Amino acid sequence: MKTTAGILVLLVSFNLAHAQVIGTMFPMMEAETVEDKKVTLPGDTKGKYTLLGLAYSKKSEDELNTWFSPVFNKFVRKTTGLMAGMGYDVNVFFVPMFTGVNAAATGTAKKKALKNIDPQLLPYILFYKGELKPYKEALDFEKKDIPYFFVLDPEGKIVYATSGRFTEDKLDEVEDSIED
Repeated sequence: MKTTAGILVLLVSFNLAHAQVIGTMFPMMEAETVEDKKVTLPGDTKGKYTLLGLAYSKKSEDELNTWFSPVFNKFVRKTTGLMAGMGYDVNVFFVPMFTGVNAAATGTAKKKALKNIDPQLLPYILFYKGELKPYKEALDFEKKDIPYFFVLDPEGKIVYATSGRFTEDKLDEVEDSIED
């Protein structure tokens, strides 16, 4: 019985942490593509819904990768034939965050991405190099071993947040938050 109550408390506190960021503006973040093109979030994404996945450790980056194909297939891949034009018009970015001593590894990570990641996915990967503290405070993400996901409305306000490894249920919730 104690275990069930403990799990319930963890789930409630986890949902409350995410609920605290819902309705707030996503903090300004400057990131780069593999070609070193600067992208400012949410400024450069205004006008469309945006799905952002953030990771700031190797383990969380591995879990972030579990989202690549399902998100690409759901929101990015262009439909053809009878379904042409039926897709989503959504910005999607996966952002590995390089902070502290790891910031020096950004260039190496970009080269590795160019070599190992499907070229179709590369435009959707941004690299952040800088301080972590402002984002940990604003976005309420404390666990470094899991990725965090945020859906921003066309103005840059957070309308949905989740974290962890990919699941179909989470993808459905992302989709619902974009369709609302």
